[in-house]
Amino acid sequence: VTQFKMPEDFKSVLDKEVVGSSTEIFIESDFPVQSFKPKVQVPFHRLPGQSPRKVEVERRRRLYLTLDITELLSSKGIDSNQLMPRHYDPDNIPAIEETKDSVFPIYLPLKVFDNDEYDCRTPEEWISLGLEPGSSDRKPVPGKALLPTDDVLGHEDPKSQELTYEWIDVGVLDYDKETDLYLVHKTNKKGLVRDEEGRPILNGGITAEG
Repeated sequence: VTQFKMPEDFKSVLDKEVVGSSTEIFIESDFPVQSFKPKVQVPFHRLPGQSPRKVEVERRRRLYLTLDITELLSSKGIDSNQLMPRHYDPDNIPAIEETKDSVFPIYLPLKVFDNDEYDCRTPEEWISLGLEPGSSDRKPVPGKALLPTDDVLGHEDPKSQELTYEWIDVGVLDYDKETDLYLVHKTNKKGLVRDEEGRPILNGGITAEG
């Protein structure tokens, strides 16, 4: 009887042993798995003939992944870049006869039309999706935000005429109840939410030093 000898590259041997497709997530992500699950009003215990809750959640998740806010707005003739207010430019006022409508651009803040009565989750519930079972750290929650493509000028003058605004993938870090505003951070090319040193941003970006 000889002693069993384990190959030195045993891990590489296991990696080659793949049979069929797998549901395991191989892509690195800074977002919790549950943050992508939609909220459904379906009982946990189904009646005969009804779809299981897990099936309805997966169907809704796949449906939401097919929707793109930029395309939805464009289909209604809305230019996302014009949704942000800009500084009034007195040097470039078109003549009245050259404009079909008003000389000055029509703009009303989004807050006038915003209504959260039918939202499926409260802001606190959205933020809590970053909490994973067994972990004390709160991860970012995936989202999209209308942000300037130029980060430097965007911070210095958000209403500059030179800025271009686009819907960008972000990680939602925190929510301020007093101002009713979210703190977001742009994702990098790999879809990760990292700081300048390449570390994941946790707990809304608050560090031990404050």
